[in-house]
Amino acid sequence: MSLHDTLSAISSFIWGAPLLILISCVGIYLTFALRGIQITQLVRAFIYMFKPEKGEGQSGDISAFAALSTALAATIGTGNIVGVATAIYQGGPGALFWMWLIAVFGMATKYAEGVLAIKYRGKDRAGYIAGGPMYYIEMGMGKKWRWLAKMFAFFGVMVALVGIGTFPQVNGITESISMTFHLPIPLISIVLTLVVAAIILGGVKRISKIAMVVVPFMAVAYVVIGITILALNAEKIPSAISLIVQAAFDPQAALGGAFGFTMMKAIQLGVARGIFSNEAGLGSAPIAAAAAQTKEPVRQGLISMTGTFLDTIIVCSVTGLVIVITGAWQGTAKGVELTNLAFNQGLGSQLGGSIVSIGLVFFAFTTILGWCYYGERCLVYLTGGRTKGIKFYRMLFILLIAFAPFLQLETIWAIADIVNGLMAFPNLIALVALRKVIIGETRDYFQRLKKGEIA
Repeated sequence: MSLHDTLSAISSFIWGAPLLILISCVGIYLTFALRGIQITQLVRAFIYMFKPEKGEGQSGDISAFAALSTALAATIGTGNIVGVATAIYQGGPGALFWMWLIAVFGMATKYAEGVLAIKYRGKDRAGYIAGGPMYYIEMGMGKKWRWLAKMFAFFGVMVALVGIGTFPQVNGITESISMTFHLPIPLISIVLTLVVAAIILGGVKRISKIAMVVVPFMAVAYVVIGITILALNAEKIPSAISLIVQAAFDPQAALGGAFGFTMMKAIQLGVARGIFSNEAGLGSAPIAAAAAQTKEPVRQGLISMTGTFLDTIIVCSVTGLVIVITGAWQGTAKGVELTNLAFNQGLGSQLGGSIVSIGLVFFAFTTILGWCYYGERCLVYLTGGRTKGIKFYRMLFILLIAFAPFLQLETIWAIADIVNGLMAFPNLIALVALRKVIIGETRDYFQRLKKGEIA
């Protein structure tokens, strides 16, 4: 058995029924327990995103919007372009439906993570805000669960170094630029490594400043181009959505049985790629949310959940619908090549592929920055709040960035899926254990809001 076959087998086991059921059940439970907060309070959440919090008692390293931008920097990446294409290529159009469904429930999960991030946070020995699942596991569940917190932090470092943070993003950047602009991969690797090094050595504030500028710009530009293609092919959208829904439940009938797709494969790939893209349940976003300047856990929770909406319901949907309505998914192209082909066909020129390539570069680049910060925070927890190992971690991260372009795409995704899944388990356990805290904080906040005690 080859290395790729071994990694694929491990990935399939981890992302099998237990994890899929756990992620889904946590999201479904929180949705009902919080009375559909991701729907009823979505407008308020977007208002909070741009409306500064008033009052005293706020603490944090960066603004709430900067914290969201940092989280979005880590989530809006290759998953939105390459991940969606990979899911549809391997699981059929039905995989997109399961990405949508897991995103809706995932918004409740992301909300809960944001609440706990602010509820349980402290400071490291350098004076920076320290928070995330490892802290709400230890502080919320008790010190006897510290082993679970350390498990999360360890896998968090691994995801940053060999999962979402490096290999898939760098490979996506180099392959896209090389294919579109015909530049040698070694040259792209050198330039990318130098630019990443210059930014991440400046710490979270520099990362958040870059994210606040790049993330909104790149997301809006990509979505506008995608919507333009959808508008040009508006008559195909109803049939495309019908195909997506039918293929989600009966791929053989919907697709004529010619492609070998199955419902289980569509679910598995849709959920796995959806989680890879929006990271709801993974536990990464609350690490950034903890640094937000706020005193209200619920407020930050609402802001955090908009990340999943923007990432999957908006950006991933644009990519997926363009791929389906153009019929590009029925060919042999895969990964970024498939998305490039779909955008080229949608616009009727090579301009589409160039836009995808540029968007992918920005998406993946900011994801690298966001995950470098996540891994750093996890490392600080593992070392008992000490920051001495950060310089070594950053240098190792930069070294892996330089090495990443020379790995095979299939191997990269298998490694990423494995460490992502392992990271999710401790966080999901914590969300279940602390469910009463999440519900209690939510009820208290909206009662105070109704009485006019808070604006």
